[in-house]
Amino acid sequence: MTLATWLTVVTICVLGAMSPGPSLAVVLKQTLAGGRRNGVAAALLHGLGVGLYALLSIIGLAAVIKASPVAFGLLQWGGALYLAWLGVKGLTSRRRENGALPEVPTTSSAARDGFLVVFLNPKIAVFFIALFSQVVGVDTSFVAKLGYAATAMVIDGGWYLIVAWLFSNPRWLSRLQRHTVWFERLFGAILVGLAGRLVLGILRH
Repeated sequence: MTLATWLTVVTICVLGAMSPGPSLAVVLKQTLAGGRRNGVAAALLHGLGVGLYALLSIIGLAAVIKASPVAFGLLQWGGALYLAWLGVKGLTSRRRENGALPEVPTTSSAARDGFLVVFLNPKIAVFFIALFSQVVGVDTSFVAKLGYAATAMVIDGGWYLIVAWLFSNPRWLSRLQRHTVWFERLFGAILVGLAGRLVLGILRH
């Protein structure tokens, strides 16, 4: 692993992590609804999921998923349905009669959502296959491969930790939480839209 190659991986992983999409919506949703602990849990498990996909891509298992239309299709449909389910929950959220926040997600559910939004997105496997096919060769050591996977995991988890930390700042979290229902509905609409886009992409192919 040369420094130039590693910096290339770092740059691409940073751009990939910062791209807006369902992952950002889920981490923000968990942070605003459950606070910093939930946001951090979602961020850490999201990073773990990315690291797992990166490692699978490097050792070739993700290529098997890509090569199997059935496995790839099941993951695509699973991801679309999961995002749609999260979106519908957000769209139908209501503030309770006593003025309390809608159902506050637990830390375990936040971690689950953070991981599954990655695991049920086979496009991440395709992304890493495209990336690592440019930097990993037959002479690449196993330690270097682990290093690449760890780099992807740390960058992704680190970015979403920053997001969770910033949006859970006590200075404005309480103000944001007063409008949690509307944020839930906004993120719900975004997730339903993303799910619809995934379904259209599946049907076109």
